[in-house]
Amino acid sequence: MKSNIYLQVQYKGNRSHRSKNFIFAALAMILLTFMACDPPEEGSPTIDIAAPVSVIQIKADQLSRFSIATGNAMADKEMEMVAKLGGEFHLKNHPEYNRPYKLGDRVKAGQPFMEIKDKEYVNSISLASKKMNLELAEKTFLKQKSVFEKGGVTERELQNAELEVTNAKNELENAQIRLEKMKMDIPISGVIVEFPHYTPHSVIEQGAPLGKIMSYAKMYIDVNLPENTMQEIKRGQSVQLTNYSIPDDTLTGKITEISPAIDIETRTYLAKVRFSNPRLLIRPGMFVKTLIKVNQKDDIIIIPKEIIISDQKGKRVFVVKENTAFERIIETGIENDDMIEVLSGLEENERLVVKGFETLRDKSKVKVLK
Repeated sequence: MKSNIYLQVQYKGNRSHRSKNFIFAALAMILLTFMACDPPEEGSPTIDIAAPVSVIQIKADQLSRFSIATGNAMADKEMEMVAKLGGEFHLKNHPEYNRPYKLGDRVKAGQPFMEIKDKEYVNSISLASKKMNLELAEKTFLKQKSVFEKGGVTERELQNAELEVTNAKNELENAQIRLEKMKMDIPISGVIVEFPHYTPHSVIEQGAPLGKIMSYAKMYIDVNLPENTMQEIKRGQSVQLTNYSIPDDTLTGKITEISPAIDIETRTYLAKVRFSNPRLLIRPGMFVKTLIKVNQKDDIIIIPKEIIISDQKGKRVFVVKENTAFERIIETGIENDDMIEVLSGLEENERLVVKGFETLRDKSKVKVLK
């Protein structure tokens, strides 16, 4: 309730009168201050302060949902080399570097790699005598064949001569195979990733490890994918791959195999992703992240996930019309890390508040910042 107070102070009389008048004036000022702090009467006009906000115009766009999985990159091909027989070990020189092979060398299939020397083993093979036996058997067969045509020997004698040729060929071939075991060429093109050290001319046993070669210009990774993506992920589907140590380099691969079985403990299924690694940036055993597109929608309304207010009312956002913010309850669909689909509650071309929405209420006055 408003009040008007008229205070008349007379500065007449003695000092005591002036002191009393001063006290009355001070009390009046205090009373006026308290009355000014009274709340306004019902129906009195109030002043709304416009909240500063930033807005974007809602437009239809595309949204993709991805499944993220991790695993270890594996070489497409690898081969362990072992000694096929025991003996004195001799390592060959790398033909390109003109020095003995070393760990980490790039190699090509067919390059000479090592040799085993064992004179006793070579003598036991008797390669020269087996060659002579074959020559003698062939001459005998030709002679018997000529005599057979003249009726001088039986068919059985001719067949025995031919059998001697066959046996001699087999013995010679076996001898050559045994000799070939004394030498080894590089079996596949790739990189030497394991290489045991043997002192030159040391004697090794049959089955001793000689190294491992990996070919990782092409690689694969086994990933475990959530059960709820099984109907959406197919063979041949494109996959993006990154490594945490080289995040700016993204490779592209494809899903080549999918297991139809679900792991009952993890509720996931196994898929194999193959990819090319031409610059050999990804090394065997590296931890790789895969990004697999599960779903994609075109021409839909999408908004940033971070501007949604979720409470007992539901999911809320604010739009601006004529410097007034209006609350909208929305329903959402698919989402990725940053954006989410809006199924209802917003229309294209509306102005959506993206900054300053935290303190807004329905029909709050706002000032749009440029």
